[in-house]
Amino acid sequence: MSPKLPVVSSRTLVKFLGRLEYEVQRQRGSHIRLKKRTPSGHHSVTVPAHHEIARGTLNDILNSVSIHCQIPKGELINNLEEQN
Repeated sequence: MSPKLPVVSSRTLVKFLGRLEYEVQRQRGSHIRLKKRTPSGHHSVTVPAHHEIARGTLNDILNSVSIHCQIPKGELINNLEEQN
């Protein structure tokens, strides 16, 4: 079972993903697009530019990052909480 998801802002999440080598590609309206080169190809993530990211959205983003970066989701959550 994964730890409880923290409440984070888009700024915090983008900074966290930057530490995982994701780079901001563009921002269009209230959506920030990040991209990373992985062994299986490129992985793109879209982060809504909100003060608080909805838990379902955060859960989907972390699931995707976990799969493509091969980092356990629980580890991602713990690292995100430490940064927050």
